[in-house]
Amino acid sequence: MSSAQNPSPETADLTGPRPVRLTAAAALAGLEGLALVAGGVWMLVLGLTGEPDDRRQAVTGGVTLIVLALLPLLAARGLLARRSWSRGPAIITQIMALPVAYNLLQADSMSIPAGIALAVVAVAALVLLINAETTRALGIRGPGNAEK
Repeated sequence: MSSAQNPSPETADLTGPRPVRLTAAAALAGLEGLALVAGGVWMLVLGLTGEPDDRRQAVTGGVTLIVLALLPLLAARGLLARRSWSRGPAIITQIMALPVAYNLLQADSMSIPAGIALAVVAVAALVLLINAETTRALGIRGPGNAEK
């Protein structure tokens, strides 16, 4: 058979429409990235214009959050473009979000809704990212499925 009659799994999966689960996973990763940017800008502005306990720590925290936002934002862009490398950073972002959500749930009552929202988004994104349809759409082959 020619390659036109028997397309490789990667070619077959990348030519059709993007699965809804993949788009949803990219949207959740992008949402987390935008939330990190917003939090970082808020900390940075308060550190520069407000009366923080330690101005240097507030500015450093704000810049750190903005830089950390690059991971989920790049992962979201890669997921939308169906790049197989993007699933790893997206999964890492979700795994890192779970302890943060737990800590928010243990804090005062003002942080509990944020902890619940973060936990729901992280678990939902993890489920979407490890879904078989998502892995096929990204051209990721599981163990034992190597081309011969």
